[in-house]
Amino acid sequence: MELDVHPLFLAPGEGEIVTERPERTLRILADLEELIVTWFRYEPGQKGPDPHVHHLHTDAFYVLDGEVEFSLGPELTTLAATPGMFAAAPPDVVHTFRNASNATAVFLNFHVPSMGFGDHIRGRNPAFDQHDPPADGGRPLVDAVFTSPADAETLEHETSTHRILCDLPQLTAIDMTFQPEFEGVDPHTHGDHVDAFYILEGQVEFDVGGEQRIAGPGAFVAAPPGAVHGFRVAGGEPIRLLNLHAPPGGFVDRLRV
Repeated sequence: MELDVHPLFLAPGEGEIVTERPERTLRILADLEELIVTWFRYEPGQKGPDPHVHHLHTDAFYVLDGEVEFSLGPELTTLAATPGMFAAAPPDVVHTFRNASNATAVFLNFHVPSMGFGDHIRGRNPAFDQHDPPADGGRPLVDAVFTSPADAETLEHETSTHRILCDLPQLTAIDMTFQPEFEGVDPHTHGDHVDAFYILEGQVEFDVGGEQRIAGPGAFVAAPPGAVHGFRVAGGEPIRLLNLHAPPGGFVDRLRV
């Protein structure tokens, strides 16, 4: 029997609020087995958890506004990420983060697979896959990801540009720009991974399980395995999307052909 699986569609500002305080906001956008996506607002001085590792999953970040300082690897090398930049710590890479600036920082966080992170931040999963740094310092800094659109691998096509921000065994992340002439992506499904989109610029018409929805910056769509989805440019201006595949499913290799 086939299950009736539908994509998740969130308008800007929607999602499950886990924390709402003057100094920070945390909203869950999608909580799936393959991927959890959370939206963070950190005011100046706000810090993430102490340096730690995950043994079984990847912890990744995309900066939307402001500046986020990441410390990665055995020496906790500090790198500052501004809007459009992507950082990722695959399993056993030590990492932490904070807002060391004097302005608000807004960013997305991804745990792939989710490993119960949703219940962890809800206070219900003390056995979550998070551990102190190992005595040997863990994997080297070179195994982490820290990418800007300017230094990403870029694939140019006639009506689109794809910048590969992350290509890890558990996650790919691509900064995609489509011109108004782009013919769109017909409704389709993936049987083995989640396909998710966060709108960065422009107006996008999504097909979410046969329903047409038009959305702008800050909207989010996630299609679990088996969910019908597609999209096209909705207006006369280019669109720009952060696209995630978890696990990758060979998608980046298809883009390179």
